Amino acid sequence: MSFGWQALPLHIILVSVVTAILIFALGEQRQHTRTLLNLAGALLKLLLILIMLLAIQAGATFEFRLPLLPGLDLLLHADRLTMLFATLSALLWLVTTVYAIGYLEQSPNRARFFGFFSLCVAATMGVASAGNLFTFFIFYELLTLATWPLVVHRGTPEAFAAGRLYLAYTLAGGVLLLIGLVWLHTLAGAGDFIIDGSLAPIAAGNENALRGVFVLLMLGFGVKAALLPLHSWLPRAMVAPAPVSALLHAVAVVKAGAFGLVRLVQDVFGFELAASLGLTDLLAWMAAATIIYGSVLALKQNDLKRRLAYSTVSQVSYIALGVATGSVLATVGGLVHLVNQGLTKITLFFCAGNYAEAYGIHKVEELDGLGERMPVTSVCFTLGALGMIGVPPLAGFITKWHLGAGAITAGAPWVIAVLVASTLLNAAYFLPIVQRIWFRPLPEEMAQRHDRLGRIRRAALITPTVFVAVASLGAGLLAGIPGSPLFWVVRLVGVEGP
Repeated sequence: MSFGWQALPLHIILVSVVTAILIFALGEQRQHTRTLLNLAGALLKLLLILIMLLAIQAGATFEFRLPLLPGLDLLLHADRLTMLFATLSALLWLVTTVYAIGYLEQSPNRARFFGFFSLCVAATMGVASAGNLFTFFIFYELLTLATWPLVVHRGTPEAFAAGRLYLAYTLAGGVLLLIGLVWLHTLAGAGDFIIDGSLAPIAAGNENALRGVFVLLMLGFGVKAALLPLHSWLPRAMVAPAPVSALLHAVAVVKAGAFGLVRLVQDVFGFELAASLGLTDLLAWMAAATIIYGSVLALKQNDLKRRLAYSTVSQVSYIALGVATGSVLATVGGLVHLVNQGLTKITLFFCAGNYAEAYGIHKVEELDGLGERMPVTSVCFTLGALGMIGVPPLAGFITKWHLGAGAITAGAPWVIAVLVASTLLNAAYFLPIVQRIWFRPLPEEMAQRHDRLGRIRRAALITPTVFVAVASLGAGLLAGIPGSPLFWVVRLVGVEGP
């Protein structure tokens, strides 16, 4: 066992574990110390990831292997897909930590919240750096356990009901994942993640068994990825505080499910084998149905966070659709959406939290004229909404352009119809909000309300919101330059840069 340079993925996980232990030990007292611990842990994690990213670009490799069961190793490694997910998660975690410190300033049980918050990022980093399905499964389930206390943080009957539904769905998904993992182990052993998969040698004569394994794993990952019909837990979980909503939608849980689907197609089966068994078509059609269904349901929501939640149900499935379509361009579109959706959706949830904390606003119908009262938050929300719609040249447009072009090269023109319908639905549920914010008068009752945020707390909420909004804007406007999310995804997939 090496705890040196090769074990850097393990150290990155341990940073958050140690931070969580220290926060739990401090308890509810010593708030300033807890704040420093939170920020120091998030900054150190981001620094280690950046060091690892630079080392990988220079040709270094990282691997930590610990035998746990006969033929089953705990394997942590770092490939380019690992770095894409880990870098996004670490950056957004730092931003969310700053936001959560301001958001929860006057909330009870902050030590419990931030302790599990840190355990959640540890599990997410484990998912990102897992080198085989066994390791992925361990951290995937730890993520479920670490996020449940955050979902029920408010302690209300509604929160506990949402928490029970969350556990019912995610643990059931974990059972499906475990059955698929055991079945695959009996067929092929415990292979590591290998680009293009490693199951082709055993495919002959095992086609139906492999189809069964794929479906089980797809459903297991599909619960957290909110694939139809496994999505119902996600809108209900919106009773959680805004930082948790941002965590679920943009950083950890939903992205872990989508990341699992990417690993399943690319590194467990390989696209060619999955396509020859008819499995990519199944995933693509499930993703397409989820995209349309989530958008239709979003139209019906008056609660702002629930509208954003159904938008996530729709938007995250772009990732699965791109990978399942199979062409290089479509894969680029799906993977870059891992980043673009994260930046844009976290912006929208931060804005929703700002509206709620400043004026107690939770409903779409209450947003009239808020551009006058909260111009910075409203500009950020507008940028996020337009990005989700896919207005050129914002981040969502980059995703949809590559998905559409990739679908044509893959001989799947029906994907274009899905993208057009989705874009129109996105506009139908986002533009009325923008219209209310900027083009309707401020109600008299709202004009008499006072902003409930103090100067320091306002800065702690607004600064992260502006940061992610600008980052989301840059992901689209600067997509063609080195260092952009599109640039890194193009290098990951292995085609010429933009």
